[in-house]
Amino acid sequence: MSDDKPLILFETEGSYPYSGGGVSTWAHILCTELKEKVDFHLLAITGNPYVESRYRLPENITKIIHVPLWGVDEPSDYYDNDRPFSFQIERKSRATKQVTLEYFKPLFEDFIQCLLNPYTDVQKISDVLYGLWKYFQYYDFKQTLRQPLLWVEFKHAVLTYFEESDLKKSEEPRVFDLTFGMRWLYHFLMPIAVDVSKDIDVCHATLAGFPALSSIAAKYEYGTPGIVTDHGVYMRERLINIGQADMPYFSKRLLVDLSTLVSRAVYYTADQISPVTTANKEWEKRFEADEKNIVPIYNGVNTDLFKPTPKPRQTENTPTVIAVAQVFPLKDIETMIRTAALVREEIPEVQFKVYGSLEVDKPYVKKCRELIKELDLESTFEFGGFHDQPSQIFNEGDISILTSISEGFPYTVIESMSCGRPVVATDVGGIRDALEGCGILCKPRDPKDISAGVIKLLKDDDLRLEYGQKARERVLLTFKTEISVDAYYESYIRLKEKPRKPFKEHVKVESVKNLLMHLDSIEEEAAHVG
Repeated sequence: MSDDKPLILFETEGSYPYSGGGVSTWAHILCTELKEKVDFHLLAITGNPYVESRYRLPENITKIIHVPLWGVDEPSDYYDNDRPFSFQIERKSRATKQVTLEYFKPLFEDFIQCLLNPYTDVQKISDVLYGLWKYFQYYDFKQTLRQPLLWVEFKHAVLTYFEESDLKKSEEPRVFDLTFGMRWLYHFLMPIAVDVSKDIDVCHATLAGFPALSSIAAKYEYGTPGIVTDHGVYMRERLINIGQADMPYFSKRLLVDLSTLVSRAVYYTADQISPVTTANKEWEKRFEADEKNIVPIYNGVNTDLFKPTPKPRQTENTPTVIAVAQVFPLKDIETMIRTAALVREEIPEVQFKVYGSLEVDKPYVKKCRELIKELDLESTFEFGGFHDQPSQIFNEGDISILTSISEGFPYTVIESMSCGRPVVATDVGGIRDALEGCGILCKPRDPKDISAGVIKLLKDDDLRLEYGQKARERVLLTFKTEISVDAYYESYIRLKEKPRKPFKEHVKVESVKNLLMHLDSIEEEAAHVG
């Protein structure tokens, strides 16, 4: 690691380097393109510990901190695996019932009150999250949270809140719901125990969610500046996913409120918020982002790799619609299938090909296959699975399609545009920023509207070629890789040079102040003994 190269803590969740998708594509491009200028430590949150990198990582990624939320008996074995076993034992021995009662329980009470009222003062929320992080730097995460007194406090606080609220009786949590709620807190808060080095120059979160807990901690402890990139707006997509989930009211509310308080704290402590589209700004401001810190940076595509070529022999005489999307509900593949059925009525020989992982949501894949069979589309609609040469995909078709119900600024759109293939897409997220004037925007969840756009482009050769040429020109002017990467590099340099002002100097919450005084006294005593 070179002394003059910025060291960035790059925080991801469910994406780079263990999964594919647009966010991972963006992350890999950024890290690879900056291999001569920037060093990265990756903090990667995953669902389970049994994952392998999907990418050949560049040499400037000098460390990976892997935090699996589920499937581990001792969380510290992962995020603290470079510390000696004796350190873990010592930290466990410190986490006594008395310490938990005296220093953690007040913190936990404040946290639960924030959780039940996630729109309370954002500094209070941020102070409490920092306090939790600071506590877990000295006391063991698992040993503390397994204390029964915390379960009693959680149950009492939640039930009291519901008794005093005007909520319906049917919405009150059962013991079963509370048990799952406490379990979720244990797993989702694991990243808050991860150590953050004071050598980090900038923390860069790839979403305003749980990976950025380290950004909050670093801002408080060291004054480390932070940047967060919003692709699809974390809270918007959480609301969609949780809203569609089959779970009790309390469980949905707990997950939404936990995500809300974390997002608000992330935006509050971030020095720069960089949405990949201006369409995200209103959501960010709604969740406490300071408008003066919002600096949009569009995604970029390699125009030398993604370039127009003739259709291959297997599709050259067939009207072909290409989609690149992981098959899961946010991509609304069901609407795409229904669109294909309507297009086939006008263009019987049309082919729809969808390239993307079939492993993200297998029950949803099954549901889609059943719909294909029900609509008798087996010879029209094809799942191509993962494709290892994405630059060739779009040139197989005449146009591409995207039917998502939520997006940021998707790579698939600008990659298709770079290949001179116009796009028919739902008007969500930042897609309008890319497509207006060179593609067709449609209503989400509306097969009739989307199919009209597909039919129009497939039947009108002149319009299709005109839009394809305009799309390529727009990418060359605005959405090239180097434009995006340079903007991030300039942000890193500017933030690195910013004076550090640790937020811990202005903590207001008493439980956090008491903990800091306690830990300071321990350090002073240790120094005196030493």
